[in-house]
Amino acid sequence: MEIETKAIHSGFAQEDKFGATSFPIYGSAAFAYNTAEDLSEVFEGKKFGYVYSRISNPTVTAFEHRMNALEEGIGAIAGASGMSAIATVIFTLTEYGDEIISSESLFGGTYLFFKEILNKYGVKVHYVNINDISNWEKLINNKIKLIFLESISNPKLEIPDLKAISKIAHEHNIPVVIDNTVSTPYLWRAKYFGADIIVHSTTKYISGNGTTIGGILIDTGNYDWKKSIVGKIKEMSSKAGNFAFLATARSKIYQNLGFAPSPFSAFLNLIGIETLPLRMEKHCENSLKLAEFLRSNKNVVEVNYPGLKENQYHKIGKEQFNNKFSGLLTFSLQSKDDCFKLINNLKLAKNLANIGDTRTLVIHPDSTIYLNCSQEEKKSAGVNDKMIRVSVGLENINDLIEDFKQALEKI
Repeated sequence: MEIETKAIHSGFAQEDKFGATSFPIYGSAAFAYNTAEDLSEVFEGKKFGYVYSRISNPTVTAFEHRMNALEEGIGAIAGASGMSAIATVIFTLTEYGDEIISSESLFGGTYLFFKEILNKYGVKVHYVNINDISNWEKLINNKIKLIFLESISNPKLEIPDLKAISKIAHEHNIPVVIDNTVSTPYLWRAKYFGADIIVHSTTKYISGNGTTIGGILIDTGNYDWKKSIVGKIKEMSSKAGNFAFLATARSKIYQNLGFAPSPFSAFLNLIGIETLPLRMEKHCENSLKLAEFLRSNKNVVEVNYPGLKENQYHKIGKEQFNNKFSGLLTFSLQSKDDCFKLINNLKLAKNLANIGDTRTLVIHPDSTIYLNCSQEEKKSAGVNDKMIRVSVGLENINDLIEDFKQALEKI
């Protein structure tokens, strides 16, 4: 099936008893069995069954199956947030004394997790500029357990050459983890560019309307876990074969840290996925037109959107994302005061800390998300006090342009 069909039909056949076409919400903390023997066999792994929703839940499983189908992986684990998905991956692949390599331009939450949690637990992070491919290989040593990248970094909007970076990683038997939140599986099948594990904050474009928090990780099947450099995964591979990463992640990390989403959140994500292809087309179309308008406005100093031909990431983005560049852009004004004036005068765009909504969203990252970061950290993330981030929504583009035009005229 093509992705539009998968988004609607994968992960769930019509419910037999009542004929429901949407997967039911199984709002049960635990699941009963008729006999002690039945429940014991599920615990022993002799038969499949649900035990406790912190471990797995039927509604959550349906969501995992659908996202796995979209990314064409071998299995998925849904989390309570995008950060829980990232944390599950990192804690599964690392132990005290290990090291990882990451692009230096990261979503604020990911950077703070690396800085405030991983460092505390003895995992060192090396940050690299994605534009200097040679630097990635220079940092590789026998302690490196993974390479972490974002498909389109938020908010710097850098696009890595994943084929080149994954080639280096795989030559050293190191798995590549890609955060595909901004591009989504509709724009990019990262599996075919070398990604071994894909993570999403499904809060964003997957759910699509700002009603729920969620995350997910997908094992693409690219990496041979029998050759893993992580001891606990290699040990698990004797039982689980190439599902060793997923088995280790779920049994050793995910369920023990309580990362499970609620069944209702999984349901909202399932509903959101159905319209993902349609929404992404409109997000991309509106973003390009808004970026072109902003570029032409005399009050705008600079516009950063990979869809603009002059953007330094336009070429690699065009190759990787089939000439579509998602719904995120940034632009700069003369001062912080001008940024605040514009945000205060917008009528349609909502001022809040999220992306991927049907509504257009704006934020001043320097005074909000990155408020407590140093100037050096802000610079690495591509943040300064003259910049506004826009998550372009699905409104009529003429109305959006008019809204930004009247706000810009009041500066």
